[in-house]
Amino acid sequence: MAEIGPAAAADSWERVAGFGVDVPFVRHLGFVLTQFASGQSEITYTAQPEHLNSFGVTHGGALMTLLDVSMATAARSDVPEQGVVTIEMKTSFMHPAVGPLVARGTLVQRTASLAFTQSTIYDARGQACASAMGTFKYMKRAPGAAAVASQSSPSASIPTD
Repeated sequence: MAEIGPAAAADSWERVAGFGVDVPFVRHLGFVLTQFASGQSEITYTAQPEHLNSFGVTHGGALMTLLDVSMATAARSDVPEQGVVTIEMKTSFMHPAVGPLVARGTLVQRTASLAFTQSTIYDARGQACASAMGTFKYMKRAPGAAAVASQSSPSASIPTD
């Protein structure tokens, strides 16, 4: 897999889905959205040296972020005008994650306000490295909310009740 810079990775979110949301941490990590439709998402990621742990494999925190984002994206793919916030997430690490990775998220079930999701990260050989199940709350997104949220307290702009 060819390495791409943060700008190209960020552009993938608009090109694939007209995503409409800029997440600086996702852009920093270089996640590339390749699928966003019908309750499914796919995100590719190649860890940079600063994303590795002391064993030289992708850090668990980066993997959990990839799982979280792929599940949230799968939940949003069903209703792209909505935002989502993570309510809970259970993660299992099964194999060291090395090299180019792909996370495949699935919307398993949804209600009017909640999404129940799962995701698995695979390495270049197709071996499962980590998986997660998560619950997300759908949130209405106000026009211009991203600009307002970046200028105010995050807790004031993201209700979870």
